[in-house]
Amino acid sequence: MVLQEGSPFTGASSATIDLIGTLSASLMTITAPFVMAWVKYFKPQYGLWAGGILFGVASVLANFGKVLWHFQLAQGLLLGIATGLSLVPSMTIAPTWFEKRRGLAMGFISAGTGIGGLVWAPTISACIENIGFRNTLRLTACLATTIICISGSFLDWEPSMANHLAAKNEALSPVTALFKIPLPDWQTVKQPKFILQAASTIFQSTAYYTPVFFTVLYAKSLGYDEREGANLTALSNACNAVGKIAVGFISDRVRRLNSFFLTTLLTAIFSLGLWVPSTLIGTVNEPTAKNLFISFTVLYGLFASASISLFPVALIELFGVKEIPRMGGVFYMLHGLATLVGTPVAGVLVQGHDVLRDANSYTTNQFW
Repeated sequence: MVLQEGSPFTGASSATIDLIGTLSASLMTITAPFVMAWVKYFKPQYGLWAGGILFGVASVLANFGKVLWHFQLAQGLLLGIATGLSLVPSMTIAPTWFEKRRGLAMGFISAGTGIGGLVWAPTISACIENIGFRNTLRLTACLATTIICISGSFLDWEPSMANHLAAKNEALSPVTALFKIPLPDWQTVKQPKFILQAASTIFQSTAYYTPVFFTVLYAKSLGYDEREGANLTALSNACNAVGKIAVGFISDRVRRLNSFFLTTLLTAIFSLGLWVPSTLIGTVNEPTAKNLFISFTVLYGLFASASISLFPVALIELFGVKEIPRMGGVFYMLHGLATLVGTPVAGVLVQGHDVLRDANSYTTNQFW
């Protein structure tokens, strides 16, 4: 759509368009402390219902967008908040129900994001081609609101956790609960495990979304068309779903923190060993570059996905299940703040190049 005359995105740079996804991806976790405060006091279902409705509103508003900043506000700002109201409770409340197979359980639960992407990527592309992007936004508004609200009706705290929170909430009024953010105490913050986990979260989240957001654009630089780029995104999402379940299964047997570390290390190795070389030889040997990129897409989907599924599991391993309302809010917020910095910087690093044709223009982006 960047190359189409009269489109709201005509002539826009990759960095400014990428800001839509970056705002959405970052705000869905930056809002975590507030979301955790609300679902800790009020019923979790209320948070998810609010998220589902706001998701629909944001998509409908985007449908009326005329210029780029309309989409940045609707699909970036509002959709990010809506996703946070839905995602954060799902990822922090669900693990409280499991213990022995917590890693596997969260693998299955979070695999929905991969399966959803597998279905949505080609579906959305087909809808845009056949009914236009504005009608597609209306369609997704209706579907997303319905699905989120129905599925959110079944989410609640584990009974012993609910009793623990009820005892803590007795001293709070509904108005106070809206603004009283559950934060860790200073003694916890000073602990090495807190500091190291915070650093790990920041560095990991700074880089995680860069390959995700630039898959289609980079694929075009290797000669793939729009549909083939969408298929690569679908492939990545399929591997993402499989990886979350497989890594979750393994993590319950070889220690969850060890699995978290190993998958993060492998992700970095694959990025340097496959994605970067594909850019360096992309203009010399395109078939080899394509093979390297496909291999990277598969392996990144399989192993980077653990940073999503094992993230709340790692927090429980480090700080205990009773601390998940406080730790979940803080660490998911760090996740969002790092994303807000990392992905736009990656976009700026390819700005000013012919991003649709020149694979070499992505080298700096990938090293970042």
